[in-house]
Amino acid sequence: MKQKDITEKLLEDYEDVFADIVNVLLFGGNQLISPDALATSNAKSHYKATDNQLHEQERDVIKLWKDKGVNIALFGIENQTKAEKVMPLRILSYDGASYRTQLLRNPSGRLYPVVTIVLYFGWKSHWNQPKALKKVLNIPSELEAYISDYQIHVFEIAWLSDKQVSMFKSDFHIVADFFTQLRKNNNYIPSDTKIKHVDEVLKMLTVFSHAPQFEKLVTTKKSKEVHTMCEAINKIEQVAKFLGIEQGIQQGIEQGIQQGIEQGIAQGINRERHSQIEQMLKKGKTPEEIIDFCGYTIDEILNVQNTLPSTV
Repeated sequence: MKQKDITEKLLEDYEDVFADIVNVLLFGGNQLISPDALATSNAKSHYKATDNQLHEQERDVIKLWKDKGVNIALFGIENQTKAEKVMPLRILSYDGASYRTQLLRNPSGRLYPVVTIVLYFGWKSHWNQPKALKKVLNIPSELEAYISDYQIHVFEIAWLSDKQVSMFKSDFHIVADFFTQLRKNNNYIPSDTKIKHVDEVLKMLTVFSHAPQFEKLVTTKKSKEVHTMCEAINKIEQVAKFLGIEQGIQQGIEQGIQQGIEQGIAQGINRERHSQIEQMLKKGKTPEEIIDFCGYTIDEILNVQNTLPSTV
């Protein structure tokens, strides 16, 4: 579990990715925060509970936004693959600890705001749990007026619009595109977008999509030969053959990548390759470009091209 927790944070901990996520989700794509203006902050905090014992809590990723050495705001990112009822309490606890740290360090100085966002990576259903503290609590009517509410900000990555996905300039574009495709099509057609942090992207997809093929690609060191998701899918096929994973090749991936996750990496590789080539041809890619980006053979491409209408 500890290794999983570390893995899911690796990509977002890069300043270029962190700034990109905040700029798109909070500022509509405006490049308000520069990666150079971010500094890593301590993700751990401590509190004393009713048992009078000191406990530790840890955020997923946290960064200070600075300008000329002055702290402007503290941003936190929490990752979720499942909707949790107590999330407002967790976020309140994290934010409260951050404000308390400020008071302890500089009780008479200028305080800065703390903003925490939740990235939800579920693609089969929307977030269906409370986004406000009052929705979690069982409040007697007599106390309603005296209970302060606390809202949390949940961003459902698989439900981002195409326009929002296109705004991402960092490797998070790959992640967002992956999950929106899964949600809309129950399938994934890779792009030829260059990946900067290859291992971190593949590890993040492994954790959040429960797709073991990405993990196998990383552990066999084949990811060092990958520069795009198109190449990654090709390498996954090679890894599958190398490991002797042959079950299901003749049946085809009729249910998309999630079905492949459940029934085996190599299930229906030929049909998947056909689909990828077809999509790229429909997007106007030439056979030469497809060969350069993905390594498919000219015979494969021409066979697919011959099945398409002459207008494509």
